Parts: sequence; C-alpha cells; structure tokens
Amino acid sequence: MLEALAEAELGRGRTHPNPVVGALVVSSGKVIARGHHERAGGPHAEVVALRQAGDRARGADLYVTLEPCDHHGRTPPCTEAVLASGVRRVVIGSVDPNPLVHGRGIRRLRAAGIRVDVGVLGDACDAANEMWFKFITRKLPWVMLKAAVTLDGKIATGSGDSRWVSGRESRMLVHVLRDEMDAVLVGVGTALADDPRLTARLPRVAVGGSRVATGVAPRDPVRVVVDSTARLPPTARLLRQRSTAPTLVACTLRAPPARVKALQRAGAEIVRCRADRAGRVDLKDLLRRLAGSPRSWSRVAHASTGASSRAGCGTRCTCSWRPGWPAKAPSPGPDSTGPGGWIRPLARASWTAAGWATICSSRQGRWDRT
Repeated sequence: MLEALAEAELGRGRTHPNPVVGALVVSSGKVIARGHHERAGGPHAEVVALRQAGDRARGADLYVTLEPCDHHGRTPPCTEAVLASGVRRVVIGSVDPNPLVHGRGIRRLRAAGIRVDVGVLGDACDAANEMWFKFITRKLPWVMLKAAVTLDGKIATGSGDSRWVSGRESRMLVHVLRDEMDAVLVGVGTALADDPRLTARLPRVAVGGSRVATGVAPRDPVRVVVDSTARLPPTARLLRQRSTAPTLVACTLRAPPARVKALQRAGAEIVRCRADRAGRVDLKDLLRRLAGSPRSWSRVAHASTGASSRAGCGTRCTCSWRPGWPAKAPSPGPDSTGPGGWIRPLARASWTAAGWATICSSRQGRWDRT
C-alpha cells in the first residue's frame, strides 16, 4: 500500500476536482502493474493498473488507495473493470466518503465473491486525500493559511521589506505548493504592496514531490484577489502573466462599476460576493462560490494574513521563518512574540501544533485546525 500511495502522489495537483489515487496489481508477491489517476475525465488508477496487467491480473491482488467507484460519471464504474479482470482480492486503503460511492463499491465486489480487505494504511490513505474529503463532504475548499515571518512574528522587516524573510529552499517549497493547489488567494493589500505573480516557477528537476522529479511542467494555480472595492490596478502583474490559469477578483456590490469594467478589460474574472458587517468581501461566501463553481476548486492556498485573521476558515496554517531574522522595528503583521504568535488572531478557532521541520536555513511550523 505504501507503493500505491507513492503512485498516487504522481497525480498530485493534476486530478482536480477528483482525488489522488494509486493502484498496484500484485501476483506471487511481486508488483506486475501500477497506475495512478492522472486527470479528471481520464481512467481511474485501478483501471490503468489492470489494463497494464492484462491477463496477468487473473488470480492476482489489487491494491488501491481509495475505494473503487460503482457509478457512471465521466468514466464507467471501476467495479466493472475489477470484476472483469479476474482478480481474487482487492485491498483498499480508504472508504470513499463521496455519497455516490460510500461503501457501494465494496459491497458490489464482495457480492461478486471477491475478497475485500478495507482500511490497510487507512490513516495514511485518508491523509493523502484530506483536502478532497473536506470538499466532497462539506462543499467547501480545504484552505491552507501560509506566511513567512521574521523571528519576532512579523511578515516584513522594519523597513517594510518582505524579500526575503525565509530561505531559498523554503521559497522553493512555496512554488511546489502552488503547483499542487487549485488556487492561491491574497488580499488586495498584498497585491498592491508586492505586485506578485503568484505563478508556479519550478525547474524540471526534483524539488519536492516525486511528481516534479518526472519532468512534468509546472501548473499555475488560479489567482484570486480579495478586493472589496476593486482597487487592483489593471496594470497589476497578476493580470499580465503568460498563464493558462485565470485571475479572479472578488468584490462586493460597493465596487465602482468603472473599476470593475477596467479589470474585466484587463482580463480579470469578477466574482461578486456578499459583504460582511464591515462591508468587506465575506470570505466564507467567496469560498462557497469557489467550491460551487463549474470548476469546483477544492484546494486553496491563502497567503493573506490580514484576511485570514478575521475569516476563521483555514484548515491548516504553515509558518516559515529564518532564525536570526527579527524585524527589529514596527512592521506589518500582528503584534506577537515569536513565530507561533502569528496564529493568535485565529484564536476563535481551535488550532493544534502538528509538526516542525528544518529546511536548510529555514524553520517551518504547522498547525491544524481541530
């Protein structure tokens, strides 16, 4: 199952809005075929592996990280391919929480006389699709709050300089993250101050995930700017990228029509959202709209600390810093002592420290919302 999980990772960031899934066909203790779900609309992992195995699948075992589907969607039911293959046993990591599947695939295979073992490395298989699980069960994107901070908990130095607070390796991991996420969201304050590109700029060599090492070209996330009154200038770099991913500007009805039209002429897609009590874009309404759109974005990296402090909508918070880099003077960011203090504005939600790592010259902390 560990090999099947590694196979699933080869599809990370490419299967939207589907989960990542890996499958192996094993005969006499040897892997004879493997496959992963590459893209939505393409064959599912178990079908890829079984096609590769051909007649050798008869009497073999099929390992798959997620329960095979038993309904018609963009592709036929995977259970039909499994039954036709002649495998004797199916080993499943996660039960699919999708109401269209949830247990149906397992029941059909067992009814046909196939031995089915469920829950093998279940926690690891669940973790591989934690983003998709939230999306499919709650119809909301999985949101990661991301920040690079100084040692005293600021997002910039005393002079306002935010380049570079973290180390080179940590910044490279940001691009890996962008490559894997459906969208990256910032507030208009960040967009005006930094004029970012928010694209995935990765070399075609091993950087982070195993999929990157295969030489697959990086994929840009959708860029989303929370801009209640449409202050983003049409000349912003976000609107001038050579990228297949669109730039969305989320605003309220208070946004002046002339500004909105100027952004649309520059190529922005406008998302009209409800306003909160302060007249700003209601972030929860925006997230519902992102999840409910025809493109169904399920994974969002939220890199705006000001908006995140009032939203309470994050699922994970990652914070990177470089020891020896204090701001040494008042600077943007919440008042706090130490990097851990960065998440204090999120006290209305429950956060639990989930891990620490040293990435060359940088340290990284992670908190999960419970």
